[in-house]
Amino acid sequence: MATAQQIKALIKSFSEGDETRFYRVALQLAASEARRGHVNVARDLRELVDDARSKNQLVERPRGPVPITQPRGELEGILTASFPKVRLTQMVLSEEVERSLRRLLAEHRKEQKLREHGLRPRRKILLVGPPGTGKTMTARAIAGELSLPLFVVRLEGLITRFMGETAAKLALVFEAMTKQRGIYLFDEFDSIGSHRGATNDVGEIRRVLNSFLQFIEADQSNSITIAATNHRQLLDYALFRRFDDVIRYDLPNKEQVVETLVEYLVSFQVEEIDWSDVAEQAIGLSYAEIVRACEDAAKDMILADEESVSQQRIVEAIDARKRAKHPGNGNS
Repeated sequence: MATAQQIKALIKSFSEGDETRFYRVALQLAASEARRGHVNVARDLRELVDDARSKNQLVERPRGPVPITQPRGELEGILTASFPKVRLTQMVLSEEVERSLRRLLAEHRKEQKLREHGLRPRRKILLVGPPGTGKTMTARAIAGELSLPLFVVRLEGLITRFMGETAAKLALVFEAMTKQRGIYLFDEFDSIGSHRGATNDVGEIRRVLNSFLQFIEADQSNSITIAATNHRQLLDYALFRRFDDVIRYDLPNKEQVVETLVEYLVSFQVEEIDWSDVAEQAIGLSYAEIVRACEDAAKDMILADEESVSQQRIVEAIDARKRAKHPGNGNS
C-alpha cells in the first residue's frame, strides 16, 4: 500500500504541475506494489504512467524560441534555449531569498500596474553564493513561474582570444534580449566580471567587462538578466550598482537540510528515520550534494532489492559525498 507521504507527494506534484515528480512518485508506487507481489496492480500503474506520458507528448507545446537562434548563426554558439517547468515550491530556500524572489515575480506579474505609475519591475539580478546552493535552479524557476524561455549564455562560445570579438558577441546577446523576451543567465559570471585591478587581468577581459557595464546600463528591454557567481569577492565593484538586486545564497542550515532530505525521499518508501540526526551528518554539504546523496541511498536500496530506504544508507551516502568533497580527509 502507498504510504501517506507518497500520497501527499503525488497530490502535491499534481497540484503544482510538477510532471516529472508526479511520474516518479507514481513509478515508485508501482515498484512498491511489485515488491509486495501485487503484479497486476504494478503493471496497471506503469501502463497508466506510459499512457499519460504518450498523451502528454501529443499536446501542442511551444517550440524552442527560433527567432533569435535561426537568423543569426553567431548566436547559435552563444545561447542555449529551454522552457523550464521548475517552480519555486520545488526549491528549499531561506526566508530572505524566497522573499526576494517572490517580490521579483510579483513585480513582473503586475508589470502593467507598475508602469501606470511610472515604475518598472526588477530586471537585472545578481545571484552570489557557494556552488550547489540553487543559483542556476533559481533562473530555471523564474523562467518556469513566468512562462518565459531561459537562455543560458555559453561562456565558451562568448569569450574568444581575438581582440574585440567577445564584445561584439556580447552585443548580439543584448540585442537578442530586446528582440526575444526571456530570462538570460550569465552563469560563472566572474569569468567576465572579475575586478579590473586583478593582477592576472588581461586587456581583452577588461574590455569585455567595460562593454558589459555599458550594455547592461543601456538595456531597456523587457527581458530579465541574471548573473550568477560562486566568487562574489572577484567581481568588479562597478557591477553591483548596475544590478537591481543582489541575492545571496548560503549552504543549508539544519532545518533546511531536513526539508531537503524529506522533500526528495518522500516519493520513496523509507524506514523510521531520525531526520534531525541525519541532518547533523549532512551539515556542510550543499543542496545539490544532499540531493545526490539521497539519490545514491535510493539507488542502493533498489539494487539491494530492499523494501525501503534506511537511515544507515542515507548516512553512508552522505559520508561518501563528504569524502568526495574533502578527499584529503579520508584514509589512504
